[in-house]
Amino acid sequence: MPNRFSGTLTQDWEPVVLRKPKSTTRDSKAVNQALRSGGPVQTIKKFDAGSNKKAAPVVNARKLDEGTEPAALERVAAEVRQAIQKARVAKKMSQAELAKQINERLQVVQEYENGKAVPNQMVLAKMEKVLEVKLRGKVK
Repeated sequence: MPNRFSGTLTQDWEPVVLRKPKSTTRDSKAVNQALRSGGPVQTIKKFDAGSNKKAAPVVNARKLDEGTEPAALERVAAEVRQAIQKARVAKKMSQAELAKQINERLQVVQEYENGKAVPNQMVLAKMEKVLEVKLRGKVK
């Protein structure tokens, strides 16, 4: 393979020193002295320095809450509560046994039977499977 460089190869051994340009004084005493004497003081605000929040458009939070969120969350219907209780009692199960079989906490079953829980389709599906009763949708 032909060499494209026809001259002699030499190495340049002279050291190269890279230095930062001299910075201006940043200590607070010098800045305060310059401010008092009326001298020029340059301040630079770094982009998003010292803030973890993003600039968002200012919106009236109360108006937004009232307009988009419902007043109260939907709770378990009385028919569903009664169906869960009747099916559990018919199978001669305690709330703790039902909770263990559906892999949920006892408190979850108690909330569903008391009507305090917000309905979760996954939990209702597990209860339907264990109790062998229809809890979701229309009964035909």
